[in-house]
Amino acid sequence: MSDSESTPMDIDYASNLARIELTEQEREKFQDQLGDVLKYFEKLKDVDVEGVEPTAHAFSRFNVWDQDVAKEPFSVNQSTQNAPQSRNDQIVVPKVLED
Repeated sequence: MSDSESTPMDIDYASNLARIELTEQEREKFQDQLGDVLKYFEKLKDVDVEGVEPTAHAFSRFNVWDQDVAKEPFSVNQSTQNAPQSRNDQIVVPKVLED
């Protein structure tokens, strides 16, 4: 009996959360794979993280956006030239609400 079988992953619960349907063959295959992933996480408990500051990202992140400065707006022609469809100087989009 392998370690993944000694602490089984509830594959039906996990597939329900992921909103996927699995065949019996996929259940068996993924059961072992998920068990291996869980074993790997168990190994991480042995890593010495004393003195390591918690971070949300491995690398520093910073805002790379341009300054919010008022500029000349696009002309109507510039605004509609790449639109798949336009009518009356407006971009035509598919209907998303039903009557």
